[in-house]
Amino acid sequence: MRVIAKSTIRKFWEQPAYGDSKGSLESWYEETIKANWLSPRDVKNQYGNASICGNNRVVFNIGGNKYRLVVEIQYQAGIVWVKFIGTHAQYDKISVENVNEY
Repeated sequence: MRVIAKSTIRKFWEQPAYGDSKGSLESWYEETIKANWLSPRDVKNQYGNASICGNNRVVFNIGGNKYRLVVEIQYQAGIVWVKFIGTHAQYDKISVENVNEY
């Protein structure tokens, strides 16, 4: 899969308050660029705790469930767009289907 954009992920973990997310986000990124997800089922097979949502959105638990990563996946094109990264409290204030923070 092609992830758009790693720089967004990096900017998040470079913030002092979120530095502990670096290892988990790097692992997610490396696993995702090697993946070949053709359907939501493929995502769930790799990440059983991922939440499949409307508007082609998927929510991943990051850093022992401390953070949430929302992406939009275009399966046929093989593209994963980062739409949101934040804490649970920040996540609770967004609409997963509509967020387009990055």
